[in-house]
Order: sequence, then C-alpha cells, then structure tokens
Amino acid sequence: MNDYDALRDYLLRQKQEELVLSFEQIEEIIGAALPRAAQRASWWDSLRSPDIQMPQREACLAAGFVATRMPGGQSVRFRKQKGERRR
Repeated sequence: MNDYDALRDYLLRQKQEELVLSFEQIEEIIGAALPRAAQRASWWDSLRSPDIQMPQREACLAAGFVATRMPGGQSVRFRKQKGERRR
C-alpha cells in the first residue's frame, strides 16, 4: 500500500467526468500532508516521464483519471481518461 491508495480509492468512487480538489481536500483524503513538490505542476502531470515511478500519478491512472494542477497552485483537476478501462 502506498500513501496515495486512498486517493485512488476516492477517485474510483467518483461518478463525474471531472472534479477539482484543493490540496487541503487531497491531504484529508490521504491522511497526510502533500510534499512541497506538489506545488509544481509537473509533479501532477500524468503524462510526464512515464518510465519514472511516481505514486501519486500511479494512483490517479489506476483510477482512470489524469491529474493537472490548476493555475494558482492550490488545487488539482482530475479528469477521467476517455477509452481507458478502470482497474
């Protein structure tokens, strides 16, 4: 189990195609503070460096979502991937 399994499970329960969560909401879901690196848009980019293991990215993709940090840097948009089967 990694720190972001709770985020994966939360996203799996969502019915909407897109949702935005604040960093505070994400921290509540995972039960821990996000690292300082979460402030960078690249940390959330689901398509960046797919060969590098990043647990937050793996959690989002496992739930069938792509994550993008919103302008302003305090929230993240999660959008369901089209044509992807959720695990």
